[in-house]
Amino acid sequence: MSKGYSLESVNELSGGDDEFITVLVQTFLEEIPPDLEGMGQAVKDNDPKTAYQFAHKMKPNLQLFGIDLLKEIKQVEAWSKSGMEKSEIETILNHIVTTVNNAINDLKVDFQ
Repeated sequence: MSKGYSLESVNELSGGDDEFITVLVQTFLEEIPPDLEGMGQAVKDNDPKTAYQFAHKMKPNLQLFGIDLLKEIKQVEAWSKSGMEKSEIETILNHIVTTVNNAINDLKVDFQ
């Protein structure tokens, strides 16, 4: 079974420093869940501007950990300008939440 994340970019950034990798993972595990929850709440509240802010903030961390959600994050970011229905963004959000939570669970198993 494949992992919900990749450490390829993390290893490149850290130069193979295991302590630094652990710090990056811990930071990810501390920062991403509340951001994910905030983005979900913003979608629920039909607040595209706040959803954009959370999506934009999460994007570099998701990319760093090889979590392939760039297209979906960009859709959340574009929601405020696109006129997309809330129900459409909710479907995208559900995919993001499921994918990120799988990665979080895998990271917790591997690093705690």
